[in-house]
Amino acid sequence: MSTTHHTKGFEETVIAVLLGLMTMITFVNVVLRYIFNTSLIWGLEVTLILFAWLVLFGVSYGVKVTAHLGVDAITNMLSPGPRKVVALIAGALCIAYAFLLLKGAWDYWAPYAALDRTSGRWFPTGFEQTRDQAWYITDQVPMPEFLRFLEGWINQGETYDKLPRVIPYVILPIGAALLLFRFIQATIRVWTGKAESLIVSHEVEDEIDQIKDHQWEE
Repeated sequence: MSTTHHTKGFEETVIAVLLGLMTMITFVNVVLRYIFNTSLIWGLEVTLILFAWLVLFGVSYGVKVTAHLGVDAITNMLSPGPRKVVALIAGALCIAYAFLLLKGAWDYWAPYAALDRTSGRWFPTGFEQTRDQAWYITDQVPMPEFLRFLEGWINQGETYDKLPRVIPYVILPIGAALLLFRFIQATIRVWTGKAESLIVSHEVEDEIDQIKDHQWEE
């Protein structure tokens, strides 16, 4: 039960941590700039990296809580049976999209990790030899000492002067894989009858109606 709880709160926890780090770095930079006339030269780049991570985690979180917007004017006209079929078709398309996104994300990130891209234009058919790009680094972010092991793993022992791009870019396959996982979960919920669609529900509209009714009674 504990494992399920941690899994369900994964995106929320990461998003909260990312927001906290962004706020802290920005606040420290403002204090340093206006009080001490200096700044963290890497502060803006790290904040941009964290924001990119935040967005990609937010995409899967939106699927998880059905927060993504959608048009349901036509599906609401259907009876429950056809509506479920349409929702399942939409789920299958979303899964296919997320799978292609994962392939593209891996193929973009892999060279920075000294790994091979997948072969095949649409679906992976294996791996193909890829030019190593593990030596690419960020512009200003210093290299943390606890990540020095990467020099021997992917950079042939060469020293990194700055943080290698493999670290910030790793969110691409992680985010795509998490999105795929959440779409599969959402489609299973529709299949089992626990949900009617993949998009945002009408809970907000219902709450507004309840508030209006309450005010009218008063």
